[in-house]
Formats: sequence, C-alpha cells, structure tokens
Amino acid sequence: MKKIGILFGQENSFPQAFVDRVNSKKETGIMAEFVTIDKVVQGEPTEYAVIIDRISQDVPFYRAYLKNAALTGTAVINNPFWWSADEKFFNNCLATQLNVPVPKTVLLPSKERPDDTNENSFRNLKMMDWEYIFQYIGFPAYMKPHSGGGWKSVYKVYNPDDLWEKFGETGQLVMMLQEEIVFDDYFRCYCIGGTDVRIMPYEPRNPHHLRYAAEPKTTGEAYQKLMTTVKNYVIALNRALGYDFNTVEFAVRDGIPYAIDFCNPAPDADIYSVGQDNFEWVVEAAANMAIARAKAQKPGGDNLTWGSYIQSSSRGRLFVPETTPDERVEAPVETKKAKKTAAKAADKPKKKAEDDKKSAKKDKKSK
Repeated sequence: MKKIGILFGQENSFPQAFVDRVNSKKETGIMAEFVTIDKVVQGEPTEYAVIIDRISQDVPFYRAYLKNAALTGTAVINNPFWWSADEKFFNNCLATQLNVPVPKTVLLPSKERPDDTNENSFRNLKMMDWEYIFQYIGFPAYMKPHSGGGWKSVYKVYNPDDLWEKFGETGQLVMMLQEEIVFDDYFRCYCIGGTDVRIMPYEPRNPHHLRYAAEPKTTGEAYQKLMTTVKNYVIALNRALGYDFNTVEFAVRDGIPYAIDFCNPAPDADIYSVGQDNFEWVVEAAANMAIARAKAQKPGGDNLTWGSYIQSSSRGRLFVPETTPDERVEAPVETKKAKKTAAKAADKPKKKAEDDKKSAKKDKKSK
C-alpha cells in the first residue's frame, strides 16, 4: 500500500477535501491520510510515498522532517531543498532570463546590521546609489521583503522621504524596491504538476473574501491571446523553478502580463476565499497529481521534482518562452548553428588526414 500524506496547519477545507478526493478514486494500492509524526530518526524512511507540504514554511521542525523524508525516498511536494533556497528576488532574476516580464526591481541591504556583525562586515558595500535607484524604479513604488509572503512587511512608498521613514521599520529584513504596475487586469494562476494551469481573475485591492469575485476587463480576441501568453509564462516559470504546486500572479498593463509574485508553494486553497469552482478544480488537480506521483515513486530513490534551472546548470540552458502563443523553445547558450560550425571545424583535420591516407594508397598502387 502506497500512502499519500498531507502536512498542514490551520487550514481546514482543503486538507480534508484532498484526502477524501484521493480515496474516492479507489486507486488500487493507494490511499491518502493526514500525516502523523511521532519520531524522526536520521536516515530512516517515512511510511509515505508522497507528502503534500502545506505548512513547513512556518515550522522548521517540519522542514527538517521533510528533508529526511525526501532523502529516504518520499516524493515531497514541493521540493523542500529548493523551497528552502528559493526567494523572491532570485525569482525575478530568473524571470528575466526566461523572457517573462517582471516589474523593475532592485535589492536593498537591511536597515539594521544582522546579529554578530559590525562595520567591518560590510567593507565591500559602498554607499548605495540612491539617486540612480530612485530614477530607475520611480515613485510610487513597493518595498517588500526579498524572501517571504502573506503580504507581510509590504509598503507602498510615495517619495524618498516616505521610503526612509518606512525603511526604518524593516529592521534586519533584506528588502526589494519594486516598480508599481498600474494594472488593467490582474490574474492569480494555480499551476499543479507543472502543466495544469487554472487562470483566475483576481482583485488584490478587494477584501480577502472578495478578491476572486472579479471580472476581467480585457475581452474578445485580445483576452484569448492574453490567456495563452499567461499560461505559457506560468508553465515556463514553474518548469524552471521545479514547483509541483504553486500560484503565479500577473498584473496586466497595456496588454502585457507582468509576473508579480510566483513564489507561493503553499498557496491559498480555502473554499471560503477561492470560491467553489476554483476549490473544486484545485482539489481534483492536486489529487490526480499526487496519485500519479505515488504510482511513479521508487522506494529509496530521488522522487523530488527539480526545476530546469537546476537540471540545466551543467548544460548551460533554460527553456525560454517565445512571445508567440503556444511556443516555447530551448535557448542554448551555444546556438545550434555555432555547434554545427564548430563540429565541422573539428572534423577538418580528421578529414584531411583520411584524404591524405587515401591519396598515399592510390599513389602506391599506381607505382
């Protein structure tokens, strides 16, 4: 029997619905339940083929448990090693390499020095070029932690004086300063299993329970083209990051979707906020994905999903989405034409030696 477990915290509606949905499918040799933990011994496997992680970002004990589980063969969703390393500023940097539009963003050093450091710890850091930063980003702008979520410590800043005042409240947080995108439409997109995408109109300025009660302003052919582009961007980002369960948010300005937030590996899936239709979709998609991963799971092996960013590091390439709908192409560091030219050049000495050898044999015979 292969067990699928879900590890969660304060949420109620999604975990139970997920377990019920998996079990209702009556897949032979597969069952789902809430994860239970009574001991964690180094190097010892868990009883779960798959674990859906919804809480370890807030509980370090759970994160350590999941890493041990992953090392001993459990397919942990999402990859706890990558999740521990990932953060929002890196995501933006990666998006620029994928040709996915993102707001102009800069990284700011923390207002207060980290513990156990002094002025000598920052001898490589010059005075920040604030004049350049302000001109590049513009005002108003958003200041937010480079790592984190849940709209914690997010500030809208209107001018340099306003920034200084609010920056003083951030303590040791490393912050980003980001261009404001005044949007026409906004979408929040589930991505399950790397390819299943649900695009949801979303209004972040509404009260939490009304944010999904929005209607897109873009219509007709322009809307269909926009949806195709958004879907391609969602898949490209999640493929590069290696997330099996994530949400991506886009703000659409002048017809261009800008990826605003795409590091949500434990996204909201509560029926009372996302609504019945979206809830039904995410429960079904998550159940199907977990069952597929359980069937593919190999005891004792590496059953994690690793993004193309990690996988491609030895090959020097990423999958880059084209602007043309439904097209994504590999963008190798060394182009195919260059490779072909190099291969021909490498073959020239070998071909010449072979030709010389044939000529010598021919001359010998003629004599």
